[in-house]
Amino acid sequence: MGRDVPALVFTREDRRRYRIKMQECLDAFAQMLREARFESERPQVGLEIELNLIDDEAEPAMRNSDVLQAIADPAWSTELGRFNLEINVPPRRLTEGGPNAWESEIRAALNHADERARAVDTRLIMIGILPTLRQEHIGEAALSENPRYRLLNDQVFAARGEDLRIEVDGVDRLRTYADTITPEAACTSTQFHLQVSPEEFPAYWNAAQAIAGVQVALAANSPFLFGKELWDETRIPLFEQATDTRPEEIKVQGVRPRVWFGERWINSVFDLFEENLRYFPALLPLCDEQDPVETLDRGDIPELGELTLHNGTIYRWNRPVYAVAHDLPHVRVENRVLPAGPTVADTLANGAFYYGLTRALVDEERPVWSRMSFSAAEENLHTAARHGIEAPLYWPGMGEVPVPELVLRRLLPMAHRGLELSGMDSAWREPLLGIIEQRCVTGRNGAVWQKEMVRHLSASSRSSRHEALRRMTQLYSDYMHLNAPVHTWPVD
Repeated sequence: MGRDVPALVFTREDRRRYRIKMQECLDAFAQMLREARFESERPQVGLEIELNLIDDEAEPAMRNSDVLQAIADPAWSTELGRFNLEINVPPRRLTEGGPNAWESEIRAALNHADERARAVDTRLIMIGILPTLRQEHIGEAALSENPRYRLLNDQVFAARGEDLRIEVDGVDRLRTYADTITPEAACTSTQFHLQVSPEEFPAYWNAAQAIAGVQVALAANSPFLFGKELWDETRIPLFEQATDTRPEEIKVQGVRPRVWFGERWINSVFDLFEENLRYFPALLPLCDEQDPVETLDRGDIPELGELTLHNGTIYRWNRPVYAVAHDLPHVRVENRVLPAGPTVADTLANGAFYYGLTRALVDEERPVWSRMSFSAAEENLHTAARHGIEAPLYWPGMGEVPVPELVLRRLLPMAHRGLELSGMDSAWREPLLGIIEQRCVTGRNGAVWQKEMVRHLSASSRSSRHEALRRMTQLYSDYMHLNAPVHTWPVD
């Protein structure tokens, strides 16, 4: 969930002060690491889900303020676009409450919100990119009312000095320009959080980076954008381009993008925050009153406001997070590679696979990141985004292998073992990871179902592409509420 900021104009003095405060925050963070001040005894998991709003015709509904007011729950917040909302599911222990507790909690929250949304003639839908979204929906008028988004938009374009170029080649070709960052709002994701000790953080972050491509291939759910069939997970290239502060001349100089996979395996969580300061100028140079070093010296815990605000404007696919909860500081990995949806059942299966597999990889005697180049992990991500569940990905000891074979032969047993080590018994593991297994057996995920359904509707009724997308989105919404995993959805 983003931090609210006021609407204002930044001066050179603001930027100078912010640079100094960020360094002070980094120094304080380093001291806290040395002094082992972090909460690490009660590791927890968390979840954020971004959703789209549609009307009765499955067209985008630009009414997030009305819906948020109707829901009246602090767990919900606006996102960048007026057709977006986000829910922040409270953190918990991975095995807390029994096998169905988390699913029941999430479904209850989503059902309540959807019921309240219907009262203002809208519906919620969990999907990576809303298929009925058209270019006319992506403009300045689509920005949410929160001043944070307009300020962020202004700062991105001040840095770029020119319009955004959106270019994706898939089954169809997309070539367009945007004069706001609202194309980013088309990208709705699921974000898994994993709180770990600072000592364990590098291993968990490296593991998450290593499996990012596999995650995306299994869960791809974004094949359509602006009426065109592009990549199975078009959200990946769209998000990379929609928040790019670099004009072409800066790109060719090798300046790093703000949507970033990274460039190396790490040895400390400090590495990532230090890279943030070294490589990325501030977009929102807002200073807090708190002096982090002075706060530490008197025995209190600093919020590190400048460090965390800056971190929130650097969109790593696996992002480090520093936070203070119940007066205790902690660090966590925020896994950001997955699209939203299709169902709560699919979402929790994706989470079980992620949490179990990272745990198993961290416990390996010879870590996968010692046997795999960082560039191979990054290439896997983009190959998976383009080709989805059919993607051939590299894995140490297996070479280039189709995703279903890699998962069924190697990674799914590891995920089971990792969940078992986390205290999850087979009666709980089997249904969750069974969904992942059946996706591999059937070769069907959200992207596959969407593409097949659009082709079926286009052929059976000779509908226009947009009409087929609209009707498919209506069916998707109906099946989503049934909560049957997407690999079981019919196409007829």
